Amino acid sequence: MARSANLGFPRFGIKREWKKASESYWSGKIDAQTLIDTADELMQRHWALQVDAGIDVIPVGDFAWYDHVLEVIALLGAVPSRYGHTAGDKVGIDTYFAMARGRQDADTDVTAMEMTKWFDTNYHYLVPEFEKGMKFQISSERPFEAVEKARKAGVKTPRPVLVGPASFLLLGKLIDQGTQLTDFAEAVADVYVSVLSRFQEMGVECVQLDEPILVLDLDETQKKIFSIVYEKIEAMGSRPDLMIATYFGPIAHNLDLALSIGEGLHIDLVRGSGQLGAVLGAIGSDKTLSLGVVNGRNIWRADLDAAMKYLKQAEVAIGADRIQVAPSCSLLHSPIDLTLETELDERIKEWFAFGVQKLDEVKALTTALNDGEEAVSDFFTAAREALQRRRTSPLVINDDVQKRLRAVTDEMAQRISPYKVRIAAQQKKLNLPPLPTTTIGSFPQTADVRRLRVQLRKGELSQEQYEAELEKAILETIRLQEEMGVDVLVHGEFERNDMVEYFGEQLEGYLFTKHGWVQSYGSRGVKPPIVFGDVYRKGPMTVRWSKFAKDNTDRPMKGMLTGPVTMLQWSFIRDDQPRKVTCEQVSLAIRDEVVDLEAAGVDVIQIDEPAIREGLPLRKSEWPEYLDWAVRCFRITASGVRDETQIHTHMCYSEFNDMMESIAAMDADVISIEASRSKMELLDSFDDFVYPNDIGPGVWDIHSPRVPPKEEMVELLRRAMKHVPKERLWVNPDCGLKTRGWEETKASLQNMVDAAKDLRKEI
Repeated sequence: MARSANLGFPRFGIKREWKKASESYWSGKIDAQTLIDTADELMQRHWALQVDAGIDVIPVGDFAWYDHVLEVIALLGAVPSRYGHTAGDKVGIDTYFAMARGRQDADTDVTAMEMTKWFDTNYHYLVPEFEKGMKFQISSERPFEAVEKARKAGVKTPRPVLVGPASFLLLGKLIDQGTQLTDFAEAVADVYVSVLSRFQEMGVECVQLDEPILVLDLDETQKKIFSIVYEKIEAMGSRPDLMIATYFGPIAHNLDLALSIGEGLHIDLVRGSGQLGAVLGAIGSDKTLSLGVVNGRNIWRADLDAAMKYLKQAEVAIGADRIQVAPSCSLLHSPIDLTLETELDERIKEWFAFGVQKLDEVKALTTALNDGEEAVSDFFTAAREALQRRRTSPLVINDDVQKRLRAVTDEMAQRISPYKVRIAAQQKKLNLPPLPTTTIGSFPQTADVRRLRVQLRKGELSQEQYEAELEKAILETIRLQEEMGVDVLVHGEFERNDMVEYFGEQLEGYLFTKHGWVQSYGSRGVKPPIVFGDVYRKGPMTVRWSKFAKDNTDRPMKGMLTGPVTMLQWSFIRDDQPRKVTCEQVSLAIRDEVVDLEAAGVDVIQIDEPAIREGLPLRKSEWPEYLDWAVRCFRITASGVRDETQIHTHMCYSEFNDMMESIAAMDADVISIEASRSKMELLDSFDDFVYPNDIGPGVWDIHSPRVPPKEEMVELLRRAMKHVPKERLWVNPDCGLKTRGWEETKASLQNMVDAAKDLRKEI
């Protein structure tokens, strides 16, 4: 008999209980035990949902206080020395959160660990740091406690989940010169051996080790890391079985490596549908095969007939008793439950499946494989009919959008003049000092600001009253920036809920949920919009607020937009047409907004593309095609304006060294990037490739409540000037200030402006 399995479940809670609890703990409103109790309650609830769905193999340890990679950092005691952790001691909750968020108090001032994107998702993970002399040993009991708690909650076959040792090492960074990852591999493997031994003593039958690194192109050194860590593990005398979980793409190019370890292998047949034949031909006679046939990363209802073809193919080749039916990856990337969405258009809602519904699909497919489709015929019939209605729905296709797409020309993706001509015209108009200061866009979205939206929605405020309150907040923010001496101002974005959701709400072809929260990092959640049909702009989206702000200051004012690739990446997009086509539709809509902002007198327009690196295919052979259309879509949005209108873009939490030419090809007048957590290491990329336009490397980590002192920012700017000519250097934070409080924002912003002023005197 085939078994149903899950790889991981969303952590936030249906009502974002974990977000609220963790933020309450950080602010001192609840104690550590209350936080832990909340985690236990959520884990038990989520286990119960999976048990009720009939899932046979249920993950435990997938619930993280902040991040699943940070959980392994704590488990191994791989705590960087700056946090003052004593090797061998248990990693306490405050040390754990200091690594995630930094810590600044009377006795301590430490920065947070770097964050970057988890493969090509919008989830951010904490990057492990490997220091010379670092000692590893079991330093957290949470994975073992989770097993015991799951058993008490009625989970019969709990399967612990850990990031695998090879992915943990290869996703980390070396801190000291002269070290290499192989220096740490055996010591890390030794702790995994100890962890597996503990699970063996507890009677755990199988442990899931996530090794998504196998979907990437691995060089010989990286493959050696695999060999080192798994030779240690394979040499164990007695241990639980291992399910090696891969996802986000095919692994045929690393298949020998994947099959050389463990007793089970999970493959993603949504993002890697063509790999099944190769895997079946090489898997041998004893290994369990987990088939990810339900999309864990998107919200569309599964094509059960297509999934059954894969399952039947595997059954013929290896037999049903060696098959597990599963989502393609952890459901971390999916909203929890579609039944909460009582306000969605029922004609469209039937096309979707959220986390709970995906479990139902997994169970139905497993039942159909074991007992025949007639055992779940109603489920299959409903799915087929819903998919057919979607394919023929007039809600999906818009003839005017299709006609406009066919009319796009190469000239629409070209600015009038080259950068050197444009920047001279812009400087004449803007008259900026050396090292001009600006922010990335948003200012703190306090409870008062969020309350205004709630009051408007409930009818407690009229539209006129709501807009008057927003104008007041914008004016206060403008005056604050003027008083501090910021050179290029922003209006603060108080009218916006989310940088993607806000725009999607004003575009046709988009749909929104009320409870479709997905974790982005830590306590940060987003509600990704759903692109269900052809996209176009109904009317101006930001002009009213940007024009109001511009009319109330003599300084340059930036209009803030989200770029087409980021709108694509941070939405649940259509699976019935190429990503390129959807992106080009969005680019035309944003282009219209750029042109309208210029007509309204806005001097500077920022088109944020923090997700352009995230969108890269995981195999390098597929990069050129993606970069060609992604860059073209950005240029379509930016190229409808005059030379003197300055176009900015912003990117964060990405490595750029392997796509510098494409970033330059975007031809933004100014690019701002995240750089403070890495202490400007990111700018090494700009040495090998001479970036031709202006650059603003971030000097202030806005994902931490810590206030960086002026002297620290000055030092970061000095480092930046080693890579970027001072004539082309801007001064800005890493990202928007939406999640920060006003007190820390004011202090940090003033330090940033003062740092720029000090350096101006020197140059």
